[in-house]
Amino acid sequence: MLKTEYSPLLETFRFANGVELKNRLVMAPMTNFSSHEDGAVSREELDYYIRRSGGAGMVITACVYVNRGGKGFPGEFGADHDGLLPSLRELADAIKGQGAKAVLQIFHGGRQCPPEQLTDGQPVSASAVPSELPGGGTGPVPRPLTDEEITGIIADFGEATRRAIEAGFDGVEIHGANGYLVQQFFSPHSNRRDDRWGGDLEKRLAFPLAVLRSVKEAVKQHAREAFIVGYRFSPEEPETPGITMKETFALIDALTAEGVDYLHASLRELWSLPHRGTEDSRTRIEQIVDRAAGKAPVIGVGSLYTAADALKSLDTGISLVALGRPLLIDPDWVQKVAEGRAHEIKTELDTKAQAELVIPDPLWRALIHTPGWLPLKQ
Repeated sequence: MLKTEYSPLLETFRFANGVELKNRLVMAPMTNFSSHEDGAVSREELDYYIRRSGGAGMVITACVYVNRGGKGFPGEFGADHDGLLPSLRELADAIKGQGAKAVLQIFHGGRQCPPEQLTDGQPVSASAVPSELPGGGTGPVPRPLTDEEITGIIADFGEATRRAIEAGFDGVEIHGANGYLVQQFFSPHSNRRDDRWGGDLEKRLAFPLAVLRSVKEAVKQHAREAFIVGYRFSPEEPETPGITMKETFALIDALTAEGVDYLHASLRELWSLPHRGTEDSRTRIEQIVDRAAGKAPVIGVGSLYTAADALKSLDTGISLVALGRPLLIDPDWVQKVAEGRAHEIKTELDTKAQAELVIPDPLWRALIHTPGWLPLKQ
C-alpha cells in the first residue's frame, strides 16, 4: 500500500465477530429506483454496483423491502420471498466479486410507502399519524398495524435475513432511520399506541429490539460463518414530539445491550450539531461515538466529498467512513486515495458523464432534477 497522509483510511478493520474489511471506507446505502417491477435486481443495477465495489471495504446496498406492503419506492428491489433468491445472489456476487464485503439493507417503509403502489392503497404505521412534509403539509394518514401484523413484519425481517445468508451476503443492516417503519415505532411523533408496542420510551423500543432479535435468531439458525448485523438510525427528528438525542442515547444503550456489530448514524452533514436532548455542545456524531464506546463501532456519513474530509472525520472517533454521494460522483474515489491521486477526486457530478459513471436512467434523472441532492458540474 502506498503510504500517504490518507493511509489511516486504508487500514484494515476487523469486527468483533471476526469479519475483516480491507479498509475503513464503506459505500453508503442509496436508493437507485432501478429494479424490475417484480422486485428483481436489474442488469443496470448490477453494473452500477460493480462500478462502485472495487474500492470500498464494504458495500451496503439500497434498502430492500421485507414484505410487499413495505415497498417504499418505485424501482426498489425485494427480499420478501424465496423466488427472489437468484436476484439477491446475483447482487451479492457482483459486489463480492470486486473485493468488497456485501451487506443487504433490510427495511419496511411504513407510512412512507406511496399509496398508489400498495394493494389496498393505504400505508401502515405504528399509529394513524401522517408524516409532516416540508412546507407544512402532511402525508397520507396510515392505518395502525394490528398486533398480529406487527409480529408478522418482525418475522419478515428474520426471513429476509435468512435469504441474505442464502444469497451469499456478508451481513444485513436494519434500516431504522430516515422516518421508515422501524423509526416510526421508536418515535414519539408517529407512535401513539397504548399497547405493548407503544407508550413510554421502553415500549417504543419494543419493535426495534424485536426486529433485531428476529434478525439475530435467523443468523444463529442459518449462518455457517460470521455474519454482520448492523443498525442504521437517525439521531433526531424535527417534529414535536420527536426523537431527541436523549432518546437516541437510550436506543444506543438498548441496541448494544442486545448485541450489534455496528451502529450507522444517518446524517446529511457529519459535523452537524444537536438540537435537543443533550447539554453537550459537541457534534452529534462525537456524542454518539462516546455513548457506543467499547460496545459497538460507529459508521459515520455525511458530505465527505474529499479525502481530507474523510480523514478529518476519523477525529470524531468513528471506526468506519461511509461514502454515498461521493461515490455517485466519483466511483474511483477509494482507488484514487490508494494510488496517491486524492487530488484527482471529483466533487461535482459531471452531467455529461452518465455512461462513464454507470448510473441507471431512473437514478440519473433523479440526481439531475432534484435540486440540492448533489453538486452538479454543467
